[in-house]
Amino acid sequence: MRSNQKPIAVSMGEPAGIGPDLALIAWANRKALGLPPFYIRGDEALLHERAQKMGLNARLRLVAQDEAVAAFTKALPVVQTGPALPDQPGVEAPETAASVVAAIEGCVDDIKSGLACALVTSPINKAALYRTGFAFPGHTEYLGSLAEMHWPGEPAKPVMMIAGPELMVVPVTIHIPIREVPTSLTTELIVETAEITARDLKTRFGYTSPRLAICGLNPHAGENGSMGTEDRDIIEPAISRLRKMGIEATGPHPADTLFHPPARQHYDCVLGMYHDQVLIPAKTIGFDESVNVTLGLPFVRTSPDHGTAYNLAGTGTARVDSFAASLRMADVLANPERF
Repeated sequence: MRSNQKPIAVSMGEPAGIGPDLALIAWANRKALGLPPFYIRGDEALLHERAQKMGLNARLRLVAQDEAVAAFTKALPVVQTGPALPDQPGVEAPETAASVVAAIEGCVDDIKSGLACALVTSPINKAALYRTGFAFPGHTEYLGSLAEMHWPGEPAKPVMMIAGPELMVVPVTIHIPIREVPTSLTTELIVETAEITARDLKTRFGYTSPRLAICGLNPHAGENGSMGTEDRDIIEPAISRLRKMGIEATGPHPADTLFHPPARQHYDCVLGMYHDQVLIPAKTIGFDESVNVTLGLPFVRTSPDHGTAYNLAGTGTARVDSFAASLRMADVLANPERF
């Protein structure tokens, strides 16, 4: 390992879910998975109990952040965050919410302080956090708020991307009810989201001239206004503005003909108007290999593309593919000069 290498910071996520399992399984299989050094912010005692429940021979070591890379070859580095927690797989405990949030914020602090190169977040239970006063719809929005706090004056408009081996997608609206989508969509929001996507595809993913396919909102992209006017009145003007800005944007495309293999040859990323419009095809095509990437932030954040999976927690049967892909992608995006 390089002497100047910085580790990736991992937040433990929901303690009752598979976040602890994934970190332990990933570290135990780090060589076979080709993983970069990482440490996890969470509770060392809970992680130790979880490893025992899974019958996993994973060594743990409490470290300071700058000790993580050196420790990684011999033990899973743990930066203790919050108090000791009981290990109760599958059982929500309101008293753990503060530790979940503190782990996320601590990882962002570490990046700002130069102690970590990127953040990988483990799955959280949003509903459980809401019940304790968490005021953000999800990880993406919370990270945007932390970015504004820690990097004042820098652009911090978070955009959610699901990136898989065969498909990359971005929803323009994210965690809102379907009934609110038509009134939330604006030409300005589409243009801003597409601008951020195109910029990060260039600066972080290495595309010279990224091709964006823009979905319509209504069936058949509105059929010239006969099935809804949003495509004509909101989406088409956004595409026109993007083209004038030099961004290669096409559409509005009917979503039902946009995701089969021949269609995927004509774009690099799809922008959908709402969450499920693009996440359903993305997860269907590459569920285990896809990664949640937050664009538009002054730091790199990735996450596995699945939830807490309470039913698998502590069993040792959770698949580690997406978590491992998140670590590898975070390493590439944070250290492009090495790839």
